[in-house]
Amino acid sequence: MTQHSSTLSHSVDAIIRPLTAQDDAAIAAVIREVSAEYGLTPDKGFSVADKTLDCLSEVYQAQGSQYWVIEYQGKVVGGAGVAALAENIGVCELQKMYFSRAIRGQGMAKKLTQQCIEFAKNQQYQSMYLETTAVLVEALALYEKLGFNHCQHLGETGHDACEIAMIMDL
Repeated sequence: MTQHSSTLSHSVDAIIRPLTAQDDAAIAAVIREVSAEYGLTPDKGFSVADKTLDCLSEVYQAQGSQYWVIEYQGKVVGGAGVAALAENIGVCELQKMYFSRAIRGQGMAKKLTQQCIEFAKNQQYQSMYLETTAVLVEALALYEKLGFNHCQHLGETGHDACEIAMIMDL
């Protein structure tokens, strides 16, 4: 996989790189931290409740899947992944996109989403699907700006609290 380096506001490099097993605890902590910040509690059906949250590096070993983390000042501060959407041939899902406050507003979400889109195209997916919630205002605005359109929910993602479904043709 390719690594991308982007300069944040304090002339410090952030690196987007593939997730490793050594990153599992750190990205799980980021997802839990951001979820708590936005009130996305495990009892409500958000990804913070996923049983696989502590072993994402294993989950993203599947064919057509990849998860990337953002490393900033030596710490994992965000990430996002792509995986096939079950029972939907040619459709992948943008998954578990979370960012610590340290890197929000620096353009990293856009950069990482674009990397996910490129990966999906290279994997021959025809569409990218995602589920989100209205509480994540910044994410929703980004998805719309990048060309995702609102749609019906597809498949069983296990995130029944995510009331917004979006899709984009690749």
